[in-house]
Amino acid sequence: MTEAWRHSPDRSAPRIHARIGMLSKPLFFVASAREDLKGFPEDVQDATGYALYLAQLGGKHPHAKVLRGFGGAGVLEVIENHAGDTFQTVYTVQLEHAIYVLHAFQKKSRRHVETARQDIDLVRARLRLAEDHHARHFRQGGMS
Repeated sequence: MTEAWRHSPDRSAPRIHARIGMLSKPLFFVASAREDLKGFPEDVQDATGYALYLAQLGGKHPHAKVLRGFGGAGVLEVIENHAGDTFQTVYTVQLEHAIYVLHAFQKKSRRHVETARQDIDLVRARLRLAEDHHARHFRQGGMS
C-alpha cells in the first residue's frame, strides 16, 4: 500500500495537510477530505472551517453533532445547507494530540436524515488510518 500520509505545506500534495497553531491541536486531512472540502461552496467552506478551528481549540461549533455509530462523542459531523444542497464534513476529536478530518461530501438525498452506509464505511476506514497515523507520529506527547 502506498503511503497515505504526506505532511506538506505544498497544496499539490495529494494526501494529508496539516495546520498547526501555537495553542491549538494540528488539523490533518485524511485522503481526499481536503480536496473534497475545497469543492464545497465558499460559504460552506467558511462555516466548516470555523467549526474545525473551534475543534482545534478544544471547543465545539453549535452545528457540530455526534455522528452515531462510533461509540461516543469522538466522531463529529458538521452539516451545512447551501442553495438547496446539503454538505457534510466528518472529523474526529478523540485522538489526544490532533484533529483529523475524515470525510467531506455532498449528501445525495435530503429525504434520508441518516448518513449513507457507504459514507459510514469510508469514515470507519479513514478513522483507522487516522489512528495509525496518530500512533506513529505522536509519541510521548509530541510530534515525531
